[in-house]
This record gives sequence, structure tokens and C-alpha cells, in this order.
Amino acid sequence: MHSAEPSPLQLPRYSVSALNAAVASLLERGFAPRFLLEATVSRPQLKKGHLWMNLVDDASSVSAVVWASQVPKLTFLPSDGDGVLVVGKLNFWAARASLNVQVLDLRPSLSSVLRRFEQVRQLLEPEGLLEPERKRPLPADPGRIALLTSVPSSALADMLRTARERWPSTGILLVPIPVQGAVEAQICAALERVGAAAAALGVEAIVLARGGGSREDLSVFDGEALARCIAATPVPVVCGIGHEDDITIADLVADHRAATPTAALVAVLPDRRQLQLAGQQLRRHLVQLVVLRLQGARQRLDQLAERLQRLHPSEQLQLRRRDLEQARRLLQALSPQHVLERGFSLVHRADGSLVRRLDDLSRGERIAIALADGEALALVEELRPRADGQPE
Repeated sequence: MHSAEPSPLQLPRYSVSALNAAVASLLERGFAPRFLLEATVSRPQLKKGHLWMNLVDDASSVSAVVWASQVPKLTFLPSDGDGVLVVGKLNFWAARASLNVQVLDLRPSLSSVLRRFEQVRQLLEPEGLLEPERKRPLPADPGRIALLTSVPSSALADMLRTARERWPSTGILLVPIPVQGAVEAQICAALERVGAAAAALGVEAIVLARGGGSREDLSVFDGEALARCIAATPVPVVCGIGHEDDITIADLVADHRAATPTAALVAVLPDRRQLQLAGQQLRRHLVQLVVLRLQGARQRLDQLAERLQRLHPSEQLQLRRRDLEQARRLLQALSPQHVLERGFSLVHRADGSLVRRLDDLSRGERIAIALADGEALALVEELRPRADGQPE
């Protein structure tokens, strides 16, 4: 059984204006007043101060507009093919049933930021601007540094506190700069001014810093002009931009890349605590060295004093006396009289020669026998050699 078709008299009846008004009312009641839209920009163009464009994806497109009053407030002006994240709302003109997106704000999408980063990197790399060999060393103890960052900001407060704690004797020239949006030209101008006056101002290094944010927010530091400006600066440049994982073109060109703004101050300023510890260690080393040298000098003085004592005339006289006494005792021990006193005797012939062997004597020869207490005269009656040829 088929349902009955509605009668034409039962269908709602509209005029064109009423239909369009009903659609506008439906959209107004049923759709979010503001929304985020991810899209790619197609054919952007300025007409009478308004920025018109199409927002497209793989399958669809929608017209969009940034009213002239809002255009100066944008931090990013898209080009054809740029990926964007749009804050917008729907506009429906009932008079002609026209629908478009009114753009309240837009930012580059991450894919667009990374594409630009890669394009600039490939442009600068063949020129050697990213090579480690061209990076200059940071000053060991800078008298003054220039700090380019937004004012006021929590990053600035952290950096100033770090500077006071680490090395308060270094002067800081604070140069306020914008750090987000289409401000590359302003940052370049500030860098050029500081670089031109660095010698006169005593600036030995420049710190370019920006606190955390999304990678899209940091895209201003991916510009080619800013990279060339950093490379041309006459003093070393330290970049502390975003978080540890954020790497921009400015980081690659700078003489030193720090993970955070605070780390940039740590890189460029000495640490007084470490230097104090090093000084204390050096002092202890010097004290030990002086003590050792004094001990060595005392030992040498003691040795010299002992040597002088030994060379004193009285010591030399006593030494000679001891030597003479020893010589006397040695002579006494070796003298013939000492031998005689031990019970030996000496036999001399009539001519006074000493008899050493039996062959020196003849039977009937007169001899003199020297004893410890005198001499005896004797006549040799008989010679009796030993059977083995050796004396008894």
C-alpha cells in the first residue's frame, strides 16, 4: 500500500527572499558562531583593501574573505598554495544566497612552515652559511652583550635572573623586538643597528631570543633575510628560540644555538660558581705547592747546615785525629815489635839481613835472634829441612 503523495496545497510556500532568510536563520541557529578550518589557500588577492581567497582541500573549496579592517591585524599574509589554520565564521548573504567564510585570523599550518624551512635551508646551504667552520667562538668573559627579545616577557625575566646569578659584571643592552607575525624586517633592522654600533657600545655578542610557542609561531625565524642578517653581524650571535626540539633557520645560521632563551645566557656568560670552585681548587693547589717547596728548601738548608758543621775546623781536626789514631793502630798492628810481642821472633844474619828461608843459613854461621824484650846470639849447628818442604 503506497503512502499518499502530499498535496501541493500542503507544501510550505516561500518567496525567494523568504527561502534565503530561512536558510540564513537555519545556519545561524545550527552552526557554530566561530570555528577552526584547516585548508590550503588558492588565488589570494587584495581588492579595495579586502583580502579574497579560496580555501580548498583535495575535494572541495569555499570562498573566504578578510575584511580590510582586519588585514593589518594579521601576523601572516598567505601566498598561493600555503597551508593555513583559519579562525572564521560563516557569512551568508540572503539577497543572493551567497556563502563564504569570514576570516578572523589565520596562521600558517605546520606543513607550510616546514616547507618554507626546507626551501630556505636548501637556498642557504650551497653558500656555506650553515657550515660549522664559519661559526665564531663566543667571548670567554664578555664585558657587554646585546639581548634582542620581546619586552616584557617571562623569557626575558628568566634570562635577566640567569645573568645576575651567573655573571653580574657583564652589562646587558636590552633591545626590544617583536617576535611573532610578519616582523622579520623589524628584527633585521634591530640586528643591523646593534651590529653597526657594537664596537662603539662595547657589545661582544648578541643574543636573539624568543620564548616557547608552536612551531608555526616561530616561522618568522625561518626567513632568508633574517638568516643573511645574522650571518653578516660583526659579532657572534647566539639564538635561543622556542623549546629544545624547535630548530629554525636562525638557529642553523647563528654562531651558537641554545635550546631555550635561558640556555642562551648560560652559553654566553661564565658561571661564577664554577669559577669560584676553580679558584678555590687553584688556591689549594698553590698552597700545597708552596708547602712542598718550603719543605724542600728546609731540607736543603738542613743538609747545608750539616755540611757546614762537618767542614768546621774543629770537626775537621777531630776527623783528622780519628784518622791518625786509626793509622797509628794499623801501623802498630803491622809493626814487627807487635809481632814479637805476640810470641814470634826475627832471625838476622851477621850482616843484618833477615832470614826468611832455611837456605839463607849455613852450618856454623852466627845469627842474632830478636825477641820482644831483647836479642840473643846463637851459632847454627845443624839445618833440618822439613820433609814436605814446608816449615812447621
